[in-house]
Amino acid sequence: MLKKILTGWGDISRAWQRRSLALMLGWQDIKQRYRRSKLGPFWLTISMAVMITMIGLIFGQALKRPMDVYLPFVASGIIFWNFISSSINDGAQSFISSAGMIRQLGLPLALYPMRVLWRNIVVLGHNIVIIPIVLLLVGKSINLNLLWLIPGFLVVIANLFWFSLLMGVFCTRFRDMPPIIASLVQVLFYVTPIIWMPDSVGARVSSLIVNTNPAYHVLELVRAPILGYAPSPMNWTISVGVAVLGLFVSMVFYGTYKKRIAYWI
Repeated sequence: MLKKILTGWGDISRAWQRRSLALMLGWQDIKQRYRRSKLGPFWLTISMAVMITMIGLIFGQALKRPMDVYLPFVASGIIFWNFISSSINDGAQSFISSAGMIRQLGLPLALYPMRVLWRNIVVLGHNIVIIPIVLLLVGKSINLNLLWLIPGFLVVIANLFWFSLLMGVFCTRFRDMPPIIASLVQVLFYVTPIIWMPDSVGARVSSLIVNTNPAYHVLELVRAPILGYAPSPMNWTISVGVAVLGLFVSMVFYGTYKKRIAYWI
């Protein structure tokens, strides 16, 4: 097992040494997707802003929530969930979508999940400009708890990376898995407090689908600082625990099957 972990870690280390290439490929993906478009990724920002406004107004009234509380909650939740879900879905196909490069170039394979993750970080950077506008509109100020956003985002990245690495290998072998993962991510959206608040459900339901939901705890690491409070110890414990366990499992799995990826694609 140790040999498998070292094999996987060695590939990741080589990919990190060539991270500038992953960044360049990620930028190229963005440019290619929005070629000849004057607004580029900001089209996503516009559609995201419209969706947040509609959900905020409709669900805020339906759930009888004050707009200065509910709208920042929805805006930060949807923006970061869009980043998480896109990274999961794209990461699951990171090797499949780069099949041509994998066949022709001898680059470290971990470079491709890095490429996908960076591409989604760039899109997040465009969408996140909505949050300060929302906070300004509802008159909500920020405080020093915002600093928790930095370590929280790093933990989110760690979780997305191991998942992309693990599922990237798995989906390359079993091509029916990407649509299954996409469906599960959609289900996870509804059972995670994103458009509904945790206190909207009873204590029993909350203990079942909120406290035991890793997606909620990971999301809280980046949403809570924006809303003005620090993530709870439970948020940190579960998120970091999932990251450590996920990295261990993905290293073993990736180290075992890394050499077969080129044949599976």
